[in-house]
Formats: sequence, C-alpha cells, structure tokens
Amino acid sequence: MSSNTDHPRLILQTLDQKLDHEVSLVLFGRAAIWLGFEGVPRELGATVDVDGIIRLSQLDELLNDGQFWDAVEATNKELEPQGLYITHLFQEDQIFLGADWESQIVPLSFPELSHLQLFRPSTADLILTKMMRGADKSDLDDIQLLINSGKVTKARLTDAFANMKVIELTELQDAFARARPVVLNMAFD
Repeated sequence: MSSNTDHPRLILQTLDQKLDHEVSLVLFGRAAIWLGFEGVPRELGATVDVDGIIRLSQLDELLNDGQFWDAVEATNKELEPQGLYITHLFQEDQIFLGADWESQIVPLSFPELSHLQLFRPSTADLILTKMMRGADKSDLDDIQLLINSGKVTKARLTDAFANMKVIELTELQDAFARARPVVLNMAFD
C-alpha cells in the first residue's frame, strides 16, 4: 500500500464526476472515519469501499433518482479493476443509530466535489454502526479509535445505547448484546 492511498476519496470523486446534480450522502464505516477525523491511521485510507446511509427524509427522492443509481453502477464498473466500489447504501432504519442521529450529522469538507454533499454520523452514532457485527476485531479496533479520538465516556455510550432506534432482527440484537460490554469497557470513565 502506498503511503498516499486514499481509496474513499478516489471512489467519491469518481462518483461525483458521474453525477449531473446535487446529492447528499451520509457516510459510515471506515470511509467516514478516514474522511471525518484527523490523525487516523493511514491504513484506513486503504479501505476498498464506501458505505452510505440513506436518510428516511430523502428516501423517496433518492430511490427514484435513476441518474444517481446509474452513477453508482458506473463508478463501481470503472473502479472494479482496482477492487474499489460503493457497496452498502442502507436505509437509516436498517442500521444501529440514535433516535435523533440525523440532527447530529457532521459535514465533511471535500471542496473537490461538485455534486456530492457529504456528512458522517456523530462519533457516538458511528460507534453504534460499528456494533452491527458484534465483537468483530476490526470493528472493535475502529471503535477504540473513535472512543479515543472523541474522548467518549461510558456515560455517553450508555446514553447512546438507551436512545438507539430498535432494530427487530434477532441476529442484530444478538450482535449488539455481544459488543455492548466490550465497547463500554473501552470507554473513558
């Protein structure tokens, strides 16, 4: 990996070039950490995908935006030889987020883009999204980075857990239950 590896930026610039109108997108996953925080390890820039959250407030507009979906498909096709892609675009009710998550999104500064307006969830909400796979080692490493970066306390996490939107899938509830004590133990007192 080159020290200049910045796959999320390349993926998003490619998508932006294929768009003909403004699109607002909330990033999560490693791309959101890479683009949304200072001083993160360079290896996060080597992530091969960009994940996004479709806000329910924009759901109909985005689902009916054929040009956006064509641009996503064209981006993935163009970047496929490099193993890069836009992968998961989840509706907000399909992932762990706080009930008021949308009011706390953070804009990402990306002046090179003409059409994409990018955001990331708050640090606490990003931690919640990282708990979707339970106690997955790479997700826990990312959570530790987020906790350290934001000096996230046990009290803040407990509040985030209490105000999290409920997802009915048993396997996701089980994953959260596995991750919760581990993540709480990582937080500051």
